[in-house]
Amino acid sequence: MEDRSAVRMDRVTKRFGSVVANDAVSMNINYGEILSILGENGSGKTTLMNMLAGIYYPDEGYFYVNNKEVTIKSPHDALELGIGMVHQHFKLIDVFSAAENIILGLKGDSRTYDLKEVNQKVREIASQYGFDIDPEQKVYEMSVAQKQTLEIVKILYRGANILILDEPTAVLTPQETEKLFNVLRAMRADGKAIVLITHKLNEVLELSDRVTILRKGKYISTIPTPVATEQILTEAMVGEKVTLDIARPMPVNPVKRLEVKHLTVAGNEHQHAIEDISFDAYGGEILGIAGISGCGQKELLEAIAGLQKVEAGGSVIFHSPEGEDHELVGVSVRDIRNLGVHLSFVPEDRLGMGLVASMGMTENMMLKKYDKGKSPFLDRTESLRLADEIQKELDVSTPSLDTPVSKLSGGNVQKVLVGREIAAEPSILMTAYAVRGLDINKSYTIYNLLTEQKEKGVAVIYVGEDLDVLLALCDRILVLCNGRENGILDARTVTKEEVGRRMTNLVKEAEA
Repeated sequence: MEDRSAVRMDRVTKRFGSVVANDAVSMNINYGEILSILGENGSGKTTLMNMLAGIYYPDEGYFYVNNKEVTIKSPHDALELGIGMVHQHFKLIDVFSAAENIILGLKGDSRTYDLKEVNQKVREIASQYGFDIDPEQKVYEMSVAQKQTLEIVKILYRGANILILDEPTAVLTPQETEKLFNVLRAMRADGKAIVLITHKLNEVLELSDRVTILRKGKYISTIPTPVATEQILTEAMVGEKVTLDIARPMPVNPVKRLEVKHLTVAGNEHQHAIEDISFDAYGGEILGIAGISGCGQKELLEAIAGLQKVEAGGSVIFHSPEGEDHELVGVSVRDIRNLGVHLSFVPEDRLGMGLVASMGMTENMMLKKYDKGKSPFLDRTESLRLADEIQKELDVSTPSLDTPVSKLSGGNVQKVLVGREIAAEPSILMTAYAVRGLDINKSYTIYNLLTEQKEKGVAVIYVGEDLDVLLALCDRILVLCNGRENGILDARTVTKEEVGRRMTNLVKEAEA
């Protein structure tokens, strides 16, 4: 029988202080296959792959590559063994071309390479696997999908036969995702070993050959994809039966809470981040916002929250439950709150903008009330109660409520932030990637919490990456394309393909 073994792990263990991230994990990766790694937040997926990629070093256990025991102490060691990893956050130099980024860090420097030869080799790789890449294009001119393509080509150029991709479709449109899948299938057919770390079960079932499950740092099982279902995989991850249904009740007596008119916000290099956007948001509904990464979602929500300067002529009117109208443009964040505008915002930058990294959960709860005290001394009682409630309800994994949130995993930080903003009982709740970094079980917890807010009459604005979720959770979807509104669609009837098309092509311009 043909030996297709690329990597074998034998009782690999990694600790961070008292936390055991990986506990005696043994598993195999084969050439000519796509292996998905699934697990809840904190299950050790990325840590395990980071050890294989040379970013971490195991405390115990052994790696075998091509049936030989190896020591991997750095990414250079990993590449020498044919192992490359594409991370969620790309490691590229914006002002360099694709080819220059590819050779950056190789022995010698760019002066010792003939860029014409590099360009030719890049084109050969692109032709072989179906990549769409221009080796002479500058990174700052590239879309997110093109940058990801460049990261993959970069490790292929360096000889990788074992590729690890961490959440590769998180910021891609359905059309871009399908292109990536076709490339990965071509690489698998060429004998490459491909590992996907992902939370999207529909993609796992469509693309992979086998699925390895980790739970709380331990290896649970490896399931052949043909016999797997979403329910089987989720229950293996969680260890108990779970419900994977997103409830979407019809809006009941929706009331206009937010009126956005002709909103324009400046961006970089004399361009508008968002341009002339108008829409209404209603209490009792969830309005989804769809768009490729960087097309204005962040600036739109921040402008509504008073964190971005709006150009002349733009207006954001809050219609309060008491029947009062408040113009929010030109009003500071504190003054917005003092007007009685009950607006909660879960920003994209959870540690830079949403929470104070050096503070624990309790202190971060107090931030919503810091200017409400009647003495120089703040009462921690209510904030402590709230922190404890959120920790239990959302299963936040933390050594204590006073542990700095910077010490928590990204998924646990997200739970703290979302929980705090929902607990503020807002009239408008805006969330930017509320489930980013969360496993599927906790993601559904958040979806249900947002639906509960909708049923309480809150106007929920949900910016998300997963179009399947947007179509299942939201009532209407506002599509952004290059910072401009490209349609407000009925989420119950529109197709995913139509949303994806509008995310990349301005319909109004095409019809003109």
